[in-house]
Amino acid sequence: MGFFSSLETEGYDRQYTDRQLVQRLVIYFRPHTRNLFLVTFLLLVISLAGASLPIVVSRGIDLLRERTTTSITAIMGSVVFGIGVIVWGVNWLSRRLTVRIIGDIILALRTDGFRAAAKHDLSFYDKFSSGRIISRITSDTHEFGHLVLLITDLFSQFAQSIFLGVALVSIEWQLSLYLFAFLPVLLLVAVSFRRLARTVTRKGMRAMANVNATIKETVSGIAVAKNFRQEATIFEDFDKANRQSYHVNIQRGFVLSLIFPTLNVLGGVGTAILVYVGGLNVVIGVVTAGAWLLFLQSLDRFFFPVLNLSAFWAQVQSGLSAAERVFALIDAESSVVQTDHRPVPRLRGGICFENVSFSYNKNEPVLQEFNLNIHPGENVALVGHTGAGKSSIARLIARFYEFQSGHILVDEQDIRSFDLFDYRSQLGIVSQIPFLFSGTVIENICYACPESSSINDIEKIAKQIGDGDWLETLSQGLETEVGERGSRLSMGQRQLISLMRVLVQKPAIFILDEATASIDPFTEWQIQQALHMILANTTSILIAHRLSTVKAADRIIVLEQGRIIEEGNHDGLLARGGHYAQLYNTYFRHQSMVYIEQARSMVEINHTEKG
Repeated sequence: MGFFSSLETEGYDRQYTDRQLVQRLVIYFRPHTRNLFLVTFLLLVISLAGASLPIVVSRGIDLLRERTTTSITAIMGSVVFGIGVIVWGVNWLSRRLTVRIIGDIILALRTDGFRAAAKHDLSFYDKFSSGRIISRITSDTHEFGHLVLLITDLFSQFAQSIFLGVALVSIEWQLSLYLFAFLPVLLLVAVSFRRLARTVTRKGMRAMANVNATIKETVSGIAVAKNFRQEATIFEDFDKANRQSYHVNIQRGFVLSLIFPTLNVLGGVGTAILVYVGGLNVVIGVVTAGAWLLFLQSLDRFFFPVLNLSAFWAQVQSGLSAAERVFALIDAESSVVQTDHRPVPRLRGGICFENVSFSYNKNEPVLQEFNLNIHPGENVALVGHTGAGKSSIARLIARFYEFQSGHILVDEQDIRSFDLFDYRSQLGIVSQIPFLFSGTVIENICYACPESSSINDIEKIAKQIGDGDWLETLSQGLETEVGERGSRLSMGQRQLISLMRVLVQKPAIFILDEATASIDPFTEWQIQQALHMILANTTSILIAHRLSTVKAADRIIVLEQGRIIEEGNHDGLLARGGHYAQLYNTYFRHQSMVYIEQARSMVEINHTEKG
């Protein structure tokens, strides 16, 4: 494990040729064709003005030699000043247009990157760091903006080189031949930097992605770090990633900084050759001294854009590497594959597993030849030890993961044939750890509200849970700010809001991965009320951790290592004295009558106080 061991490519990374990247980039440039042509025209004006300056000065000097007057000097100064003003004004306008083009292209690329990230299935996020994905969408798209600027500058440099080349030929065509013969040497040296520049740039971006991933993970887990007094440890993790990024980008800067000095040295060599050859031609009378001097003065202006053009393919590798990483994210193939995209009518909720085999990793099967039939409107509780396959069944029903063989039918239709958006719109899912977005309670409840829902409808549903008592525990009612991830609310309040989301959505199929966190009996009673309201109108798959939830189910499925070993109702399974009875004694028994009596007492006390 070396210092740069964490900079390997990720599983979905791919390498594109320059041609492939350019073809993809054209798609993003095409909507801005008109503005690009306008910028090109403006750059041509700048180049023409820049190229004309030495010619204007040269002709002015010739006029002054013939006749020295203040009027000629004033005209000459005015023309030079006018050229400067034109260059400034046109350059300002071209830069303004360029900034707009860059902003629009980055916006489009970032949007496509985020859309692709949102569409990827959960198995994608199991394998790859979300922090590194964020880095591609933010940092890499920003880096790509420099490529757009380079491309617009390329037009200017190219046009300026053409104009100055023509001017040099008109001044002294014999010396120009020596100059043009030397240009391929510059281009070959510049292109030789291309592969090295792309390699170090990729490493630099991966190192920056590591920094972003470390920051995201550290900030997300800051409460845990503080609880265990590990602030120094998380700083060390960040410092390691940050220093790695520092060293990699120093290497990158060193490689890129070699390009211009190397080309400048070669340019100096070329200039020295032309000075020597030109001097010899002056001595033998082939070239006049004035023409030679004017040629050398124009040569410096010619070499600057030529050196920029020569360095272009090395410099542009940074932008191409950024585009390559973003396109890899966009092009990454989804594990969940639909065979069709048929619209989904209102589901009745029948679910059937037929010989389904599934594994997260090839060598670790979770379900093998699994069969299960859930009737429309039936409430099924899945129980079993950790790793039995409960959550996997729920995730397969939600199409978060792809199964390897067999069939899953919903209302006797292949689940793979549905339009995924339509299908998931009829699912109500509550995860084990309820996730709330920053905002108010009502905003979180309405996260997936039908358009027909109103605030009055939501308040009416909310008041059916515990007579609306839970709303009184919120400082501003439904307008209460929940904080990041719901940090300002208790776990029980978060669970109630998550259940309210489902109640408002009115799904056909309900999936509950019940929270294991302990809550007070009164809140538990309110949660059970909300839960019963959902169960009354849905087919429900309950990954149960509470006795009250298990008892509410029409059927209990007992799982062990991906197999159904028992099924039935609570009393029947308990009477058998089998695996469910062992689970009951281990997990559920302490929640029985004592717990229920506590809940009932708290409800009675609460109603007495209100009365």
